[in-house]
Amino acid sequence: MVEEKKPLKITETVLRDAHQSLIATRMKTEEMLPIVPTMDKVGYNAVECWGGATFDACLRFLHEDPWDRLRKLRDGFKNTKLQMLFRGQNILGYKPYADDVVEYFVQKSIANGIDIIRIFDCLNDLRNLETAVKATKKENGHAQIALSYTIGDAYTMDYWMKKAKAIEEMGADSICIKDMSGLLVPTAADELVRSLKSATDLPIELHTHYTSGVASMTCMKAIEAGVDIIDTAISPFALGTSQPATEVMVEAFKNTPYDTGLDQKLLAEISDYFTPIRQKYIDEGTMSTKVLGVNIKTLMYQVPGGMLSNLIGQLKEQGKEDKLKEVLEEVPRVRKDLGEPPLVTPSSQIVGTQAVFNVLMGERYKVCTDQTKDLLLGKYGKTEKPFNPEVVEKALGDRKSEAITCRPADLLEPQLEGIENEMKQWKQQDEDVLSYALFPQVATDYFKYREAQQTKVDPAVADKENKAYPV
Repeated sequence: MVEEKKPLKITETVLRDAHQSLIATRMKTEEMLPIVPTMDKVGYNAVECWGGATFDACLRFLHEDPWDRLRKLRDGFKNTKLQMLFRGQNILGYKPYADDVVEYFVQKSIANGIDIIRIFDCLNDLRNLETAVKATKKENGHAQIALSYTIGDAYTMDYWMKKAKAIEEMGADSICIKDMSGLLVPTAADELVRSLKSATDLPIELHTHYTSGVASMTCMKAIEAGVDIIDTAISPFALGTSQPATEVMVEAFKNTPYDTGLDQKLLAEISDYFTPIRQKYIDEGTMSTKVLGVNIKTLMYQVPGGMLSNLIGQLKEQGKEDKLKEVLEEVPRVRKDLGEPPLVTPSSQIVGTQAVFNVLMGERYKVCTDQTKDLLLGKYGKTEKPFNPEVVEKALGDRKSEAITCRPADLLEPQLEGIENEMKQWKQQDEDVLSYALFPQVATDYFKYREAQQTKVDPAVADKENKAYPV
């Protein structure tokens, strides 16, 4: 007897991860708002529209208030849940913050319109997610924990199943398989989804990237294995380093037990809207054709697309582009030395930069970055595998005794009051305190720009000395 299937649900990523992946998060709020009423009619599971790099990019590059963007999107989406990506104890920044900052950020995110918070940690150290999950539940939000997918000796089916059970026990509402590098191939997706489904009753969502060229096939196998939701992007902002195309996945499952029921006419209208926006970004060089193709090296070296371009950039600066192959071969070795972490922000940057240093210096770990040392000291959390003791000795020396095994945030004193006192001259809304907490200099530059706009003073004149308005 054939098991009855549920209709597949779709989360649309065009307003967050799709443009983060393809145009470095440069889509403006004014480009999003006109199509919101149409998107709101589709019946998506959710629209991912906030978090990740959007917060930093709004302030740093677009001179926009990310909180204002969220409020405007919430006003427009009357019937659709809004979703954000949240880096656990790192919130939307690149270091751990105290619990009081995490709790306040979650509270304000939900108060301003977020329904679903997807929370992840670069090491899959669930201790780094506890505060955010509790805060989300306290505010009656949907707490989804994302497992950063990777491959390696430590990452057996038993590992993923144990994590799923622990996530359920934490009180999360759903689980996301976060395949940030496009490493999840179709057969592995089938096995992983079936294993997770046997370990937990929580809904499972799949988030993957097209970088390695297999994402649509991976989605298909995952759906057949019982995945409940997939992340897709409307076609003008799909494929390449983004997600599979929404319309394609909807059509692929039409008239099957997984039929999404989504209207292709509405999706065509949304696609038509974003097509000239895509063209504009191609014409101005923001969308590079390099991110639109297939990069099989992602599978060969287990290096995410963004990490690969970062490595090329670092080598170019040193005039050592000919060393790329050596660096790519060094990445898996460094990753193994550092406890085999998944490669996602910030662990991907730590491993990649250390691999570059190892190759260019001609001696492994002759120079160690501060971030490498912090990882070895336990300041990012616990890795699944132990560190290479020889590397620990060489990198840390006498500092080995400083290593911690507790949850890193346990060592942080409350920060909110001090932050508020530090930035009070700029505060126009409660949320400004959080913008400053995450990005003090970038937020201050934005606050100066905002003040200049409000008083109709030319910002260039208002602060010639600081040159405080990044392009």
